[in-house]
Amino acid sequence: MTKFRHPVFTRAHLERMEQIMHDVCADFECELAEFTGEANHVHLLVDFPPKVALSRLVDSLKGVSSRRMRTEFPELARHYHRANKLWSGSYFTGSVGGAPISVLRQYIEQQNRSV
Repeated sequence: MTKFRHPVFTRAHLERMEQIMHDVCADFECELAEFTGEANHVHLLVDFPPKVALSRLVDSLKGVSSRRMRTEFPELARHYHRANKLWSGSYFTGSVGGAPISVLRQYIEQQNRSV
């Protein structure tokens, strides 16, 4: 979720962010299996090994994407306000254990990019 929960991302922002998230996942030896987003938040389905600390992965996904997006899209600065942060400090994760990946992908795909 973006820091102030108002519309921030355009289609171009989301397309670039998907690549950034993919790169960060690769750095952690994870797979970004699915990505979609809306004007004020994104959904990621990440397959990661047990050796990866989820909190470190999320911190990197949020930190790296915030820095790169700010650099590549200076117009986003108006959304940072005084906090100088793109993302809120919170996040939601869920374990999907035995759920078939096809079902999870379908769910993420249904969270259409609204921009």
